[in-house]
Amino acid sequence: MSDSAPGMASGRVTLGIDLGAGSLKAALVDETGETLGEAAAPIATASPQPGWSEQDPAGWWAALCTAVPNVIQKAGISAEQIAAVGLSGGAHIAVLEDAAGQVIRPAIMWNDQRSAAEAEELHARAGDMIIEKGLNRANPTWTLCQLAWLQKHEAAAVERTARLYVSKDWLRSRLTGDWCTDYSDALGALMSDAESRAWSPELCALIGWDMERLPPVREPSDVAGTVHAAAAAATGLKEGTPVVVGSNDTTVELYGAGAIEAGQGAIKLATAGVVFLTTGKPEVHPPVSCYPHIMAGQWYMASGINACATAHRWVRDTFFSDLPEETAFAEMDRLAAEVPPGCDGLIFHPYLMGERAPHWDPKLRGDFIGLTLAHSRAHFARACYEGIAFALNDVLQTAKTLSGATFGDMRLLGGGARSATWRQIIADVTGLTVKVPANGDASFGAALVAAVGAGIFASPEEAIARCVRIREENTPDPDRHAAYVKRFALYDQARRGLTDISHQLHDGF
Repeated sequence: MSDSAPGMASGRVTLGIDLGAGSLKAALVDETGETLGEAAAPIATASPQPGWSEQDPAGWWAALCTAVPNVIQKAGISAEQIAAVGLSGGAHIAVLEDAAGQVIRPAIMWNDQRSAAEAEELHARAGDMIIEKGLNRANPTWTLCQLAWLQKHEAAAVERTARLYVSKDWLRSRLTGDWCTDYSDALGALMSDAESRAWSPELCALIGWDMERLPPVREPSDVAGTVHAAAAAATGLKEGTPVVVGSNDTTVELYGAGAIEAGQGAIKLATAGVVFLTTGKPEVHPPVSCYPHIMAGQWYMASGINACATAHRWVRDTFFSDLPEETAFAEMDRLAAEVPPGCDGLIFHPYLMGERAPHWDPKLRGDFIGLTLAHSRAHFARACYEGIAFALNDVLQTAKTLSGATFGDMRLLGGGARSATWRQIIADVTGLTVKVPANGDASFGAALVAAVGAGIFASPEEAIARCVRIREENTPDPDRHAAYVKRFALYDQARRGLTDISHQLHDGF
C-alpha cells in the first residue's frame, strides 16, 4: 500500500476488482501507479461430489458489496474521485441466466473435473479442429467441455439458458446491466475462432450451443456501461461511473506486471505456481495454454505446477510447527539462506498433489531424496525452495523446447516473491533476471485497464510506462547457475527413475 495519507490521491483514481478463487479483492490506484487502498472479502467454494468445484455467483456480488465500500473507506477518498472501474476474474467460469435474469445453477469452476469424459470425447471427435480454431486442447478446464457435461446431465438447465456470462462479465453486469465479454475470455471458453476473434459456429455446433446465447465480444478497455442507481446504493460507488469490459485474471496480471514485450514473462508463486511468457504471435502447444495479451498483437503462453505455496506451507507445518505462525516463514528463509546451494545433496520433488505441467501426471508423488545424518531442518527449508524452483524451471525449459522462444527477464508475482532467498534461488536455477514489481496482482492490472478506458492514459503502453515500477531485482550468479544446471539434470533423472514407483504407490501396489 502507498504511504500517501488518506485522501491524498495525486490525480484521478481507478478501481480494480479481481474475482479470485478464494476471495474478491478491490484496489484503488491513482494515475502514478500508487495503490491508495486494498480490501478483500472471502468467496466460498462447494464440492458436492469428489472432483467437483462450484461457486454461487450471489456470493461474488456479496463479496464485491463488502470489499468496495471498505476500500473506499481505507483509501480515504470519495466515490466521486473514481474515474472508472475495471474487473477481472477466473477464466472458463460460466454463469447461466434465464430470460428473467435469474442464475440457473452454481458456476462450475476452472478446476472442476466432472467433464473429463466429455473432454476426451470432444478431443477424439474434433481435436484438430478445436486446436486449430480455439488454440487449445479440450480438457475439463474449458467451458466447452463443461457445457457438454451440462447438456448430458442437466439438460433442463441448458434449455432454460438465455444468456451465458463469464465470471467477471456477470459480476460487471450487476453494476451496469450490460452483457458482453472480451476476446481473452471468449477464447477461454474454447468456443471462439482465433482468426476472426469472434464466436466460432463450428465449435459451438460441436455441442449444439445456440450462439444467440453468447455475449458480444469487445475490447478490454472499452466502456461496457455505467454504474446504475441500485448498484451505486449497494456498493458505495457513484451512479454513472464508467465500467470497462476488463479481462481474465491471468491476462490483466501479466499486463499489470509490465511483461508487455515478447520474451518477457512472469512466474507466480501462489497456491499453484504459474509460468507466463509473452510472445509476438500465438504459440499453440497444448496442453500449454495460449491467450491474447492486453497489448495489441501480443500473446502469451501460460502453464503451471500444482503445488507451490501449498508445498511451501506443508514444509512449514511439518518441519517448523513449533514456531509461531507469524514468524515461521521468516525463520525458514533465514535458515535456508545459511545452507549452501545444492543443499548438500538433498533434492525435493514438490509433487504433493501429482503434477500438471510439464508432465501432466496425477500419479506422481513428492519426495526428499539424498538424505544423510548431516541434514537438518534448515536443509529441508532450502530443498523446498530449490525443488519448487526446479519444477518451475522444468516448465520453462519445456516451453523453450516446444516453441523455440527466447526468455528475457521474468517478473515474480505472488506471496513467495517476498522471500529474498527464494527469489535468488529462482534466478540462479533459471539463469534469468528476476524482477519484482511494486504492484503485481490482477486487481492492479484491472485498474490500469480501467485507466486506459477512462482516457487517463492514451494507450496500454503509457499506463505501464507511468505506473509499473520494479521494487526488487535478482540477477543470476553464473557459477551458481552452472552448478544448478547439473543439479536440475539430476532432479529430472530422479523424477524419471521414481515415476513407476510413484504410480505403484498411487495405485496401492
